[in-house]
Order: sequence, then structure tokens, then C-alpha cells
Amino acid sequence: MLNYIEPVFRPPSEGKSLILQVSNGCSWNQCSFCDMYTQPQKQFRAQKLDKIEDDIITAAASGYPFRRVFLADGDAMTLPFNRLKAICELINTHLPHVTRISSYCLPRNLNNKTIEQLSELQKMGLSILYIGCESGDDEVLGRIKKGETFVSSLAALQKISQAGIKSSVMILMGLGGVQLSHQHAIASAELMNAAKPDYLSTLVVTLPLGTERMDNVFDGKFVLPDQTGLLTEMHTLLSHLELDKTIFRSDHASNYLVLKGVLGKDKPALVAQVEHALQGIIPLRQEWQRGL
Repeated sequence: MLNYIEPVFRPPSEGKSLILQVSNGCSWNQCSFCDMYTQPQKQFRAQKLDKIEDDIITAAASGYPFRRVFLADGDAMTLPFNRLKAICELINTHLPHVTRISSYCLPRNLNNKTIEQLSELQKMGLSILYIGCESGDDEVLGRIKKGETFVSSLAALQKISQAGIKSSVMILMGLGGVQLSHQHAIASAELMNAAKPDYLSTLVVTLPLGTERMDNVFDGKFVLPDQTGLLTEMHTLLSHLELDKTIFRSDHASNYLVLKGVLGKDKPALVAQVEHALQGIIPLRQEWQRGL
């Protein structure tokens, strides 16, 4: 129906959403672990507003009553406030059934947006932002060239909350390698405890194009923890999380162990599941069952 510049990525929860490509690629695109937007055609650029309007009108003409719209690609929130406002207005005008607009969001995307501006976007339907914090540990963040810190990530998450927008945070298990596994888990838990996101999900770092870029920032050799190491890291993370009503999901295809619950009421059960997996009581996903 719409002409996309491939590949296009979206969160698993946006599977039934209209994917509206308001930008192409990622404006940062320096993270050592990420190969999502490395192809030549994925060089970052903002989509022209008239092209976005044409796509929205085309989607409306399909007759499908879209309820959700996801603003792609990986960095849509880097667009200026006025552009995002205009996009939301077009969605509201042509797709009146839409009740939720969402987007990926890098913490730095919010440096030039006020709480008042974000609140205005929220009133126009921007309901949830997916933030790839990846880690709360500054050493890990520095090595992977994320361009963020514990402090910058926390500031962005607090601004999102103050604007009335829900946050869905992603932490990448194994991102610190064997070398920094423990501190990665501890600091990530501390960041989540301070930010109190609405949703928290964990994925296992996956390097389909090889480890060369990670090797270069991990003293020549990046060693991903094995299954036991990843489960131990998860146990450390969960054990240190002190949250009240955060929906937790570790069910992405990259994970060996599927975990679902609400933190904190389900924390004891989730920790017990990980312990049972470490003891071999609970079966893990086989490699052929996993994916990016």
C-alpha cells in the first residue's frame, strides 16, 4: 500500500499499527551494536511533509479503520516540534479512528523539546514512546558509542512522564559482554528504579553481521555471555529492580527465557523462574527458535 525505504523496523507491540515513515534511518547511527540502518539507502533524512500527507491519505483511502500509527524510522522524534505537530494534525484529520500514535525515541531527541510541547503532542495522540536506553551503566554506554549517559537517559524519561506520555524502555541483555555483565545489570536496574517507566522490556543483544564493531570497542574481543551468563545477568537485574507498577516483558524472539509480569508484585515469581531456568527445571528456547 505504501512505498517504504526498506528495511523498516517497529516494536513487536506495533504489529497491527499503520507504519508511517516520517523519517528514514537514524540521525545518530553510531551505536556499535546496531546494524539496523547501516545500508546506503538508510542514510538519515526527514520525509517531506507532502509525502507524509500522501501516505496518510492513501492509508485512509484503504478503508481500514487504523487505531494505531507508529512513526518510523528509528529516530522520528528527532524531527522539530512543529513538524511532529503537523504530522499529528494530518493523522487526526484523515484517520479519525486512530487512538494512539507512537515512535522510537532517543533521549537526545528531547533536548530541544519542552514539557509543554510534548504535552501538546500527547493531547494530539502521541501516547507512548519507545526508548532504547540499552544500559544504565556509563562505561557500557561509552563503549557502545550510544552518546547517552545514565543522567541523560533519566532526564528524558522524566520529561516524558511529566508530559503525560507513557514510556516503554528497552534494556539489552549481554550488552556489556562477559567483562561488564554485572555492572551493566546493576546500573540498568538503578536507572529503571529512578525513572519508573510504564513498560520495561529486555532483549538479548544480537549481532547478525558479526562482532567486528563490538570487538573494536571491547579491547579487541567482545564475548557475549552464554545462556548461564545471560540468565545470571537477568537474575541480577530483576533482583535489584524496585518498581511498583511497571509492566515487564522479556518475550522478544532474541530471549532464551520468556518472562512476563508486573513489577513489583510479580518480582518474586519472575526471580524464581530465572532460578528454575538456571537449575535446568524450565526449558529454554532452542537457537532455531530465536531471532532478531
